[in-house]
Amino acid sequence: MAKQMYENNKVQENCVTIVVCTKKSDNKDRKLGEINRLAESSGLNVVTSFSQNIKEFSRATVLGSGKLQEIKREIEGLEEKISVVIVDYALTGSQMKNISDVLGIRVLDRVGLIIDIFATRALSSEAKLQVKYAQDRYLLPRLKEYQGTSGRYGGAGVGMRGPGESKLELDRRKLENEMARIKKEIQKAKTQRQVTKRSRENSGIPRIALVGYTNAGKSSLLNLLAKDQIYADDRLFATLDTTSRKLFLGEGKSAVLTDTVGFISDLPHELIDAFSSTLEEAQEADLILHVVDVSMTKNIDGEKEYLKNIQVTNEVLKDLNCTDNRILVLNKADILKEPILLEENQILISTKTGKGIDKLLDLIKSKI
Repeated sequence: MAKQMYENNKVQENCVTIVVCTKKSDNKDRKLGEINRLAESSGLNVVTSFSQNIKEFSRATVLGSGKLQEIKREIEGLEEKISVVIVDYALTGSQMKNISDVLGIRVLDRVGLIIDIFATRALSSEAKLQVKYAQDRYLLPRLKEYQGTSGRYGGAGVGMRGPGESKLELDRRKLENEMARIKKEIQKAKTQRQVTKRSRENSGIPRIALVGYTNAGKSSLLNLLAKDQIYADDRLFATLDTTSRKLFLGEGKSAVLTDTVGFISDLPHELIDAFSSTLEEAQEADLILHVVDVSMTKNIDGEKEYLKNIQVTNEVLKDLNCTDNRILVLNKADILKEPILLEENQILISTKTGKGIDKLLDLIKSKI
């Protein structure tokens, strides 16, 4: 499959990441691991990381002035030239500018980073429209500060890629008009998709949605079950476009199996709205295969990381009012280092070795 994605800036940039913990429930190690993986998925080289527990919140910079000066000194002492600072927090435009002014480096927040990753992964025309809308929606309240920051530190690289990269000079009115136009195009695509769905519903073929935390192995599982070769990679948000394939269940029975975009904690609301099409597949499914990377057994606050990921996905599914007819598919059994006690409607598999796939198919047949 040709991978014609928005990877128009392939020079790897060095970055540092900053994690901000504002709640008692925040786990520094988990947040650091996630933001670093997001940065690496965006093609960045993470040189070092910093963190701060925020007690007295700074409206101007979020981080305390002392911490920012400490980070600045450490960055200046690094051998590597740092191109961008990634802050694991949803920053306002003025906060991004203020932090950038102190550090003397371009700043990108968590929301902007995830949108940038989505921009490099979009393949279909609808996904590209959705990414562009999300970029514009993110940019609109930050337009003045964002233009100033990008002007000082260059107008290329992470955070400035994808279908919206050449539009930073737009004024607010033009940007709002562009968003209105894109929204109409997305609605038109949605209407066309609903016609297709109605046709599929009339066929009486059951619908199965693959959901789960990003990089859990959903696309690989679709390939195994449907005997196909859709694009799959060991990166966060490796695939964005909704992909549906026919799943043959034997005895003349079949189902439509759909892969969806991966979930992640604190997914930006700009992208939840923009990518409603892929979430609709989970809403309308007759059966959900909740795929989990069970090899993530690191303890976080006394609970294994994969259990935290299950919780994140379950919260999203609950918000979407998805069916309770689900199978918890515990993937990556081939690298699991400790035994797991399975409960009802749970199955242990490996998409790499094929372990448990036949049993999963039997379980699917019994649920639809």
